[in-house]
Amino acid sequence: MNALRKVVRFVAPKAEKSEDGRDQWGSRTSFVLAAMGGAVGLGNILRFPGQVFHNNGLQWFVPYLMALFLLGLPVLILEICIGQAYRGGCLIAYDHISKRTKGVGMAVVFNGYAIVLYYVPILTWVLQFFRHSFRNPLPWTGRGTEFYYDQVIRNPSPEDNGGAYLSYPSYSLLGETTGWCAFTWFIVWLCMFKGVGMLGRVVYITMGLPIVMAVILIGRGCSLDNAGRGVKLYFGEWNGDQLGRGDIWQAACGHIFFSIGVGMGYFTSYASYNSKYANAVQDSFIVAISNSMYEILIAFSVFGVIGFLDIHPDDGVSLGTFSIGFLTYPEALAQMPGSQFWSIVFFFTVFLLGVSSAFALMESIVTMICDTDWGKKIPRTIIASVACFVSFLLSLMYCTEFGFYLLDAADTYINFMCLFFVVWAEIIACTTVYRYRDVVGQIGWPALFTFNFGYFGGTIFGLALAQAVGASAGAGLAFGLFIVGSIVAVFIAKTPDSPAPGFWNKNVFLSRFWWAAFYQGVQLRRDLNLSVAKGKNWKIPVFWGALLRYISAPILAIIFSFAYPLFLTNRRDPLHIFAFSFAHFVMVIIAVGFVLPRWFDVFIPVARRGEGKIDYAPNVSVGQDVVGREVEDGRTHDLDGKTSDETQKIVETENQGRKIEI
Repeated sequence: MNALRKVVRFVAPKAEKSEDGRDQWGSRTSFVLAAMGGAVGLGNILRFPGQVFHNNGLQWFVPYLMALFLLGLPVLILEICIGQAYRGGCLIAYDHISKRTKGVGMAVVFNGYAIVLYYVPILTWVLQFFRHSFRNPLPWTGRGTEFYYDQVIRNPSPEDNGGAYLSYPSYSLLGETTGWCAFTWFIVWLCMFKGVGMLGRVVYITMGLPIVMAVILIGRGCSLDNAGRGVKLYFGEWNGDQLGRGDIWQAACGHIFFSIGVGMGYFTSYASYNSKYANAVQDSFIVAISNSMYEILIAFSVFGVIGFLDIHPDDGVSLGTFSIGFLTYPEALAQMPGSQFWSIVFFFTVFLLGVSSAFALMESIVTMICDTDWGKKIPRTIIASVACFVSFLLSLMYCTEFGFYLLDAADTYINFMCLFFVVWAEIIACTTVYRYRDVVGQIGWPALFTFNFGYFGGTIFGLALAQAVGASAGAGLAFGLFIVGSIVAVFIAKTPDSPAPGFWNKNVFLSRFWWAAFYQGVQLRRDLNLSVAKGKNWKIPVFWGALLRYISAPILAIIFSFAYPLFLTNRRDPLHIFAFSFAHFVMVIIAVGFVLPRWFDVFIPVARRGEGKIDYAPNVSVGQDVVGREVEDGRTHDLDGKTSDETQKIVETENQGRKIEI
């Protein structure tokens, strides 16, 4: 019995505690591997090769790398830094941005939870292929499409009622799919029920083994007959004319977004268990670059298979996420010597990657509950158990004889609507709502309102015109409204009495524009750097706030706008109508949080409510030290506003370049 206890304590140790009493990762490596596990998933091994295949060549990496550094990485830095600095999950982090952005935090949690409900059923298909991989010959040999649709999916086709709505003839649960769904949820629960102490152990397996297996799969894929043809298509062709197509840029931006996994909550939740002064910016770079390196390298395996099968995009072949994972790759496996072994390795790798993403997605909602006053009274084991059981029951709707079609509809609109809109809202919360009182005090409400009317009006009306008339007309209106709004705002603004930095302080008009356009993103960077840039840690880049607001946010808005024309093609399908309507729920959550922020206070500990209310203090950096005291301009206060005698720390602020020692 003692030996058994020792094994349990080794596998599921109690989490270490940080100075503020919060659970903490056992090591930096554990956090990085866990974050990578959330990022690296089915999209890396299945979706990425399909995107490259359709965009035919090396030129794909031009928009891909631009999207990585202009869209994915800046948002990843935001999510990790606020989780670490504000010591809480998504709701606490966004309550700290402003009491009116708690709805954004709830919407982020909603995204992650909605995704994991259909993500686990996808893994049931992987397990069914894995089970059949032990048979000789492989049962899909020469009949891959038939096997996938008739023996794995087993969903009758919807019936077309002659112009009316489609109907689905069967509604029963599928026995094997349901059983594997229960098994997968049990594995997810087993990985996360004890918190970061156990997660820190699990991620060495769920990320370590897929890395080893990826090397094996790359070697096998590239050694197949004629694999060189596929590798040449991947890394040996340049078709620069394709960069003139809008599709390739949209595909690259969309893929980076899905691949890294921002907007799903787990980066903020995981980072909240970091040390207060961990090197968050460097960790963000490590996670983002590792995620891209994994998918770029493992794609050699898939393209080796593509060459082996003699597939080319010019032949009109379509390779999507599901077709690569469940049709193209299995077909190649069936033709290889030692096909059973390679099939077992491939599907086991895919399952491990999927599980690491699944328990990361679940962590958002579990952390949200554990952070509450009432959640702290309940053991995490019980919270995780109830959450996984309820989630299993909800995911059963995807295990039915219409579940495949429901899953496709949910995946479409959660990805193309919920994710893009919520991350856009995250950026707006942090660069437009954060510390708005400072801007109002410096340039006045009329100027701030006019500037934001030009910014948001340009985005909304420009995109509407682009969809109705054309991209050129929409872009003209968008830039026109923004320029006019900026000029009018500069002329009606008050003269700031706190200086803008460097170039922007050369004259009063530049100073007014800086306060309207850049201050909030700049000040958030300064405030976060009090925590994440201690010592030799990497600082958040100077241009980060401007990049988020004027590059990342417009890109997200543009991609989001494509979801509405997409729905028009599926408006006769009841499942698409349901998913499309359900996707708008995130907008309702964000709106309710903005108008009625108290509705979400139940998820905020009483002792931490009001942290998002920062008094008027232009150009003064504000943060929190490790024991929860508020730090303003280098002075330390308890949260009730009383000055503390414990003033041992040196806090560097960026108010006019001063460093204050206390």
